[in-house]
Amino acid sequence: MDNSILDLAINEAWKYQFLTYPNPAVGAGLIVKNRFFVSAHKKAGFPHAEVNVLWEAYKAFHNTPNLKTSQEIHEFLIKNHNGFFKEANIFVTLEPCSHIGKTPSCANLLTILKPKSVSIGWLDPIKEHSGGADMLKNAGIEVKVLNDKRCYDLIEPFIKWTKERFIFFKLAQSLNGAITGGYISSETSLNWVHNVRDKIDLLVIGGNTVRIDRPTLDARRVNGKAPDVLIYSKQKEFDKTIPLFNVERKVFIEDTLDKINDYKFIMVEGGERLYNELKDMVDWKVFIVTPKIFNRINYKSEDSFEILHTLRNDDLIVFGR
Repeated sequence: MDNSILDLAINEAWKYQFLTYPNPAVGAGLIVKNRFFVSAHKKAGFPHAEVNVLWEAYKAFHNTPNLKTSQEIHEFLIKNHNGFFKEANIFVTLEPCSHIGKTPSCANLLTILKPKSVSIGWLDPIKEHSGGADMLKNAGIEVKVLNDKRCYDLIEPFIKWTKERFIFFKLAQSLNGAITGGYISSETSLNWVHNVRDKIDLLVIGGNTVRIDRPTLDARRVNGKAPDVLIYSKQKEFDKTIPLFNVERKVFIEDTLDKINDYKFIMVEGGERLYNELKDMVDWKVFIVTPKIFNRINYKSEDSFEILHTLRNDDLIVFGR
């Protein structure tokens, strides 16, 4: 049961991978009164995974007000927990935060609620955020550090964009590897891509793709912000009626990738040529695989790929490095 709860917490966190920027993706599970609950951190500034799962569990057994913010939930649980969590076992993919930032400290909340145990998938590698495990131990709570590599994989983007930058290549394709000919992925996946564009700092795209597809490259499907765009091209002349040039943001046309050094979170969207040129410099690759076969030529590339996780909606979204 314990392993299953952690598995569910990891899976839940992956649903929000990239969408929590600049925070890490984190999942949490909880067993209390013979029921289990799973949740995740969903957006920077919103309640962390532990707070979400504590609140879901508490609401299942009590009448509660409609609280939204982390501060409100922290304060309500502190005043009204009445020992509800004293036999609870909590599982979190990342060490509960010890510091106070946009939200209160999760570790501090847990020291007050005093669950029976807290199992931590991975200790926080950021020194300013760490120390939560020690806070829990000092409060008399049983703490297990699991050192589960899957929990490290979850936070790898966070570690990299905190220290320098994180770059991933996104490629949509059919089952037989076709990548051309208009939209390939489903509406659900297109919405996911727009949610990610709302979070990234910079989008890199090849000049040929811009000329042929005439894209907009914004986040209009989710009413999000449009990222800055780097068009990687030796030829600098473009038709400025192409929609991407008429969106409020910075657009660079460069024959080098030096501009990425000015950004933290970068997505590369492109075709076969750009993939073959940049595949060795990106941190991760994300393939959106639609369950269709097209009568078109597939792309050609030699590459190795370690699958980290797969999300399933109408398509498969495969994360790897």
